Amino acid sequence: MEAEVDKLELMFQKADSDLDYIQYRLEYEIKTNHPDSAGEKNPVTLLKELSAIKSRHQALYARFKPVSVEQKETKSRICATLNKTMTMIQELQKQTDLELSLLTEDEKAVAEQLTSHMPDL
Repeated sequence: MEAEVDKLELMFQKADSDLDYIQYRLEYEIKTNHPDSAGEKNPVTLLKELSAIKSRHQALYARFKPVSVEQKETKSRICATLNKTMTMIQELQKQTDLELSLLTEDEKAVAEQLTSHMPDL
C-alpha cells in the first residue's frame, strides 16, 4: 500500500513538472513563431487554461497529501497491533502448552498477501 501511495505522489510531482514544461514551451513557441499574434485568443486562451489546469492539479495534490500521511500512519498502527496480537498468541500457546494446527491453504494465501502488502510484519 505504501508503495502505491509513493508512486502516486511521484506521479503528481512528475505531472506538475510536465505542466510547467508545457507552459514554458507554449510561451516560447508563441513568442518566437507568432510575435504579432499576442492579442489573438487561441494561444492566450490555451495558456490560461493550462494555468487553470495546473491550479486544479495543485489543489488536488494538496487534498491528496493528508490522505497519504494518514494512510501511512494507519498502516503503522495496524502493523503494530497485529504484531502485538501475534506475540500474545505465541505467549498463550507457550503458557498452555497448546500447539496451533497448521494453516489451511486459504489461511496461507491470506498470510502471504498480508506480508506482501505490509513488509513491516
